[in-house]
Amino acid sequence: MKRVIKDMETINNQPTESSTPLKSVIAWIISRLEPKYGRGEAREMSRIIFENLKGWNPVEIAIRQDEPVSEFITGKISGIIDRLLADEPIQQIFGNADFYGMKLKVTRDTLIPRPETAELVDIIVKENPEKDLRVLDAGTGSGCIAIALSRNLLFPQVTAIDISRLALAVAQENSRQLHAGVDFINADILTLPAGLDNRQFDIIVSNPPYIAEKEKQHMEANVLDYEPALALFVPDSDPLRFYNAILESAKGDLLVPGGRIYFEINPDYASELRQKAQTLGFIEVTLIRDTYGKQRFLSAKKENI
Repeated sequence: MKRVIKDMETINNQPTESSTPLKSVIAWIISRLEPKYGRGEAREMSRIIFENLKGWNPVEIAIRQDEPVSEFITGKISGIIDRLLADEPIQQIFGNADFYGMKLKVTRDTLIPRPETAELVDIIVKENPEKDLRVLDAGTGSGCIAIALSRNLLFPQVTAIDISRLALAVAQENSRQLHAGVDFINADILTLPAGLDNRQFDIIVSNPPYIAEKEKQHMEANVLDYEPALALFVPDSDPLRFYNAILESAKGDLLVPGGRIYFEINPDYASELRQKAQTLGFIEVTLIRDTYGKQRFLSAKKENI
């Protein structure tokens, strides 16, 4: 605790912790985290910290800048900063992540939802205004895509599968908390349509494992050490294995004629995946760039018979 006080005194000339205002504590948090994460991310982390510790939204944080922060809270913050500097994701520290206007539970058994995945949800919602669509989320993880679609499409019937029972338990809890009504099934993408009882879908969406094993050496510790390898990696020799399985199943009876597929993809294999979809007879095969300009998504349509 003395280190906390000393750090804040150095930055803000605060003589005692009891008189340290919120704005000075935020400045201290940013100064500790900025060298590792950059200023923008450090500032966002400070917001998340106070949202979770105090329940304050950004407006409340803005209007409380001159309010003192208790010794108890600064002590908790000091421990959180140490964990962040040791590469633990802030979402894992607090056990939740923001996604598409929702707060979702996350654990080490689930991927942390990314902003790019929210872009995929946005594409699907905008392109599909119809009612009563039957949707399959293949490889649901925390349930982020399935739950977001359940809440934002018009009266959909959403089914979500995952091979991990531990991930499904988290997804089911998220669905209950958000009153989403998603039907979760323990099933393997590689053996589709097994486990789905001859169901058919208007939309199949998937953000499956797509990072080649050879890419591990370039990845950050906060991903490698805290997120499930089962949901991240594919063999270098077969990087499209999950996409190929879904496309083959969709070519059969899993996807109705005129139905659509939406994938989040590895940009390195975008052209190869597009070629595969076209070879299997899908039409309107489109690569879509994310906010950062990368070919991050693929959409395709099954031709009407």
